[in-house]
Amino acid sequence: MLKMNYDLQDALANYLELLHLERYFDAHEVLEEAWHPLRLSNDKLRHPVKGLINVAIAFEHIKRGKDGAYNKAQRVLSAYERHKSSCQESKILAHICKEVDRLRATKGI
Repeated sequence: MLKMNYDLQDALANYLELLHLERYFDAHEVLEEAWHPLRLSNDKLRHPVKGLINVAIAFEHIKRGKDGAYNKAQRVLSAYERHKSSCQESKILAHICKEVDRLRATKGI
Protein backbone atom coordinates (compact mmCIF):
# COMPACT_ATOMS: atom_id res chain seq x y z
CA MET A 1 0.00 0.00 0.00
CA LEU A 2 1.28 3.44 -0.93
CA LYS A 3 2.16 5.50 2.12
CA MET A 4 2.19 9.27 1.93
CA ASN A 5 3.91 11.66 4.29
CA TYR A 6 3.11 15.33 3.81
CA ASP A 7 5.82 16.49 6.23
CA LEU A 8 8.79 16.87 3.89
CA GLN A 9 10.96 18.66 6.46
CA ASP A 10 10.62 15.81 8.96
CA ALA A 11 11.22 13.21 6.25
CA LEU A 12 14.38 15.02 5.12
CA ALA A 13 15.67 15.18 8.70
CA ASN A 14 14.99 11.45 9.16
CA TYR A 15 16.61 10.70 5.79
CA LEU A 16 19.80 12.48 6.82
CA GLU A 17 19.91 10.73 10.19
CA LEU A 18 19.45 7.34 8.50
CA LEU A 19 22.17 8.12 5.95
CA HIS A 20 24.60 8.84 8.78
CA LEU A 21 23.65 5.51 10.38
CA GLU A 22 24.26 3.80 6.99
CA ARG A 23 20.65 2.63 6.96
CA TYR A 24 20.33 3.54 3.31
CA PHE A 25 17.30 1.41 2.46
CA ASP A 26 15.38 2.91 5.38
CA ALA A 27 16.45 6.39 4.26
CA HIS A 28 15.05 5.59 0.83
CA GLU A 29 11.74 4.44 2.30
CA VAL A 30 11.31 7.49 4.55
CA LEU A 31 11.93 9.94 1.75
CA GLU A 32 9.87 8.04 -0.81
CA GLU A 33 6.79 8.43 1.38
CA ALA A 34 7.31 12.20 1.31
CA TRP A 35 8.07 12.19 -2.43
CA HIS A 36 4.69 10.75 -3.46
CA PRO A 37 2.70 13.89 -2.54
CA LEU A 38 5.34 16.04 -4.28
CA ARG A 39 5.12 13.94 -7.42
CA LEU A 40 1.35 14.12 -7.52
CA SER A 41 1.33 17.89 -7.07
CA ASN A 42 4.15 18.56 -9.57
CA ASP A 43 6.06 20.35 -6.79
CA LYS A 44 9.36 21.87 -7.93
CA LEU A 45 11.21 19.81 -5.31
CA ARG A 46 10.06 16.49 -6.75
CA HIS A 47 13.16 15.99 -8.92
CA PRO A 48 15.84 16.69 -6.30
CA VAL A 49 13.95 14.61 -3.72
CA LYS A 50 13.66 11.72 -6.19
CA GLY A 51 17.39 12.06 -6.80
CA LEU A 52 18.07 11.74 -3.09
CA ILE A 53 15.88 8.63 -2.95
CA ASN A 54 17.94 7.09 -5.73
CA VAL A 55 21.20 8.10 -4.05
CA ALA A 56 20.19 6.15 -0.93
CA ILE A 57 19.55 3.05 -3.04
CA ALA A 58 22.88 3.47 -4.81
CA PHE A 59 24.60 3.59 -1.42
CA GLU A 60 22.67 0.49 -0.32
CA HIS A 61 23.85 -1.47 -3.37
CA ILE A 62 27.44 -0.49 -2.62
CA LYS A 63 27.02 -1.41 1.04
CA ARG A 64 25.74 -4.86 0.06
CA GLY A 65 28.60 -5.36 -2.40
CA LYS A 66 26.31 -6.00 -5.35
CA ASP A 67 28.01 -6.76 -8.67
CA GLY A 68 28.42 -3.60 -10.70
CA ALA A 69 27.24 -1.46 -7.79
CA TYR A 70 29.71 1.34 -8.43
CA ASN A 71 28.77 1.57 -12.11
CA LYS A 72 25.07 1.61 -11.26
CA ALA A 73 25.72 4.20 -8.56
CA GLN A 74 27.51 6.41 -11.09
CA ARG A 75 24.46 6.32 -13.41
CA VAL A 76 22.07 7.11 -10.58
CA LEU A 77 24.28 9.88 -9.28
CA SER A 78 24.54 11.48 -12.70
CA ALA A 79 20.73 11.82 -12.66
CA TYR A 80 20.98 13.32 -9.16
CA GLU A 81 23.57 15.82 -10.44
CA ARG A 82 21.15 17.10 -13.11
CA HIS A 83 18.70 18.25 -10.43
CA LYS A 84 21.07 19.09 -7.60
CA SER A 85 20.90 22.83 -8.27
CA SER A 86 17.23 22.68 -7.23
CA CYS A 87 18.38 21.74 -3.75
CA GLN A 88 18.91 25.45 -3.10
CA GLU A 89 15.10 25.84 -2.97
CA SER A 90 15.12 24.58 0.62
CA LYS A 91 17.66 25.18 3.40
CA ILE A 92 17.45 21.62 4.72
CA LEU A 93 17.54 20.18 1.18
CA ALA A 94 20.68 22.22 0.43
CA HIS A 95 22.29 20.88 3.63
CA ILE A 96 21.38 17.29 2.73
CA CYS A 97 22.80 17.64 -0.78
CA LYS A 98 26.10 18.83 0.76
CA GLU A 99 26.08 15.82 3.09
CA VAL A 100 25.36 13.46 0.19
CA ASP A 101 28.31 14.94 -1.70
CA ARG A 102 30.51 14.47 1.36
CA LEU A 103 29.39 10.83 1.69
CA ARG A 104 30.01 10.25 -2.00
CA ALA A 105 33.55 11.51 -1.59
CA THR A 106 34.18 9.13 1.32
CA LYS A 107 32.88 6.23 -0.79
CA GLY A 108 34.84 7.27 -3.87
CA ILE A 109 31.81 7.71 -6.12
